[in-house]
Amino acid sequence: MLRYLKQLKLFFIVLAIVSTVIIYFIYSALAIEKPLPIYQPNRVDASLVDSTIQHKKKYHKISDFKLVNQNGETITQDNYKDKIYVADFFFTTCQTICPIMTDQMVRVQNEILYDDEVMLLSHSVTPEIDSVAQLKRYAIEKGVIDKKWNLVTGDRKQIYDLARKSYLVVKDDNSEDYGMIHTENFALIDKDKQIRGLYNGISSTSVDSLIQDIKRLKKEYQ
Repeated sequence: MLRYLKQLKLFFIVLAIVSTVIIYFIYSALAIEKPLPIYQPNRVDASLVDSTIQHKKKYHKISDFKLVNQNGETITQDNYKDKIYVADFFFTTCQTICPIMTDQMVRVQNEILYDDEVMLLSHSVTPEIDSVAQLKRYAIEKGVIDKKWNLVTGDRKQIYDLARKSYLVVKDDNSEDYGMIHTENFALIDKDKQIRGLYNGISSTSVDSLIQDIKRLKKEYQ
């Protein structure tokens, strides 16, 4: 009887050890962060998406572009090749949400200042007002660091198409000259030109999430 109890005790000890190991591996598997989602036009608020692509369910990417930054330099997709970046749309004379968005983007800039993998890109929705000189004044006033952050202007139709057919973050004002109602949205773009997150650029909490998601996204390329 005593021998049987000793064997039973040994059985329970082994069972406890095996159970602990199994629980550890299950916990470790659950603790692994899932990749960030890839946003498609059909899963974004329809008011932010051009009607021609609202049905699109996959393969959405940021289109090629050719714009001019605050230093008069031509900016294209090549400047963001193999980069993760945060994009938004603004205008320099805005007195409502833009100053808050810019302050939040400065926060992001400070977080990525020494990170060569990450950049920022802000598009003017009033390109006829936001000349290179105007963008430069704004950049200096707001503390924009040129190597990390491009403020760009250019052809209104191109910016409109980028906003509504690529980044999916701006509303149409229903005018006939590609008018845009800019929103507070920030878009996180991966190295494959895909949207991996949309954030409220006037919410510090949402921007906190953006900063953490940049770190998560970087891990996908390690």
